[in-house]
Amino acid sequence: MSRETGQYPVAQRASIRFFRRITRFWLAMFRDIGLRGYFLRDILRGFGDPATYVPETIRQMRYIGVDSVPLTVLVAAFIGGVIAVLTRYQLLPGVQLSIIGLASRLMIIPELGPLLTGLVLTGRVGGRMTAEIGTMRVTEQIDALETLAYDPVAFLIVPRLLAATVVLPMLVILADATGLLAAYFVSVQLTGVPSQDFIEGLRLGFGLFQVIYSLVKATMFGMAIAFMCSYEGYITEAGAEGVGRSTARAVVITSVTILVLDAVTAAVLGPLLQT
Repeated sequence: MSRETGQYPVAQRASIRFFRRITRFWLAMFRDIGLRGYFLRDILRGFGDPATYVPETIRQMRYIGVDSVPLTVLVAAFIGGVIAVLTRYQLLPGVQLSIIGLASRLMIIPELGPLLTGLVLTGRVGGRMTAEIGTMRVTEQIDALETLAYDPVAFLIVPRLLAATVVLPMLVILADATGLLAAYFVSVQLTGVPSQDFIEGLRLGFGLFQVIYSLVKATMFGMAIAFMCSYEGYITEAGAEGVGRSTARAVVITSVTILVLDAVTAAVLGPLLQT
């Protein structure tokens, strides 16, 4: 039978509290991993009901993809322009100006294009997913779907997962292209870089795998956004306050997950960029 911390001698209480906090932390972490594993199992089972999720997937592709185009273009354009300006004015005398095009491509396509698109859409799309599903949970709409013999996972989660996985790579392609166009315009029109030099640097050492690398990251980010945010919405509790808490938690967890996936992808696939 466990004893209360206050029952131990004063000299032992600090260490006991510390180890108990560590124990609770690890138990909570493994519990969350297990619950997400069960949630993933339910998602895989939901794929067996295409009549439920296919129509909703098309609608979610519009919400996640088409409605996110203006924000994606805006962010990518500013990032491309800033990269071009900073690269231009930090060059040492005598350095070829073609390095601006090369630096813009190396920073936008493999890294900033997919990463910033994923992080921005985490706030816009992921937060909306969590709020929608969380509101349905606290208003018992999900329970109503189960009563009507609908699989709520197939109807709510699978369409969002499919839509985000398919649409996010398309948005990243748009972001990459917009960023490079913005870098070209700023370099040529505002900083006086010859157009031929910028294009020469843009083509230098370019390989198809750089685009594939960007799309692989985009696909993983899309899956992470849909899975993490949908899960947090699905387990929401405690009314409106719970919806807000779940939304904030989903955005934070998903952002950290995207950064971890970005680092893992760089470690695993980064060496292949040299080929």
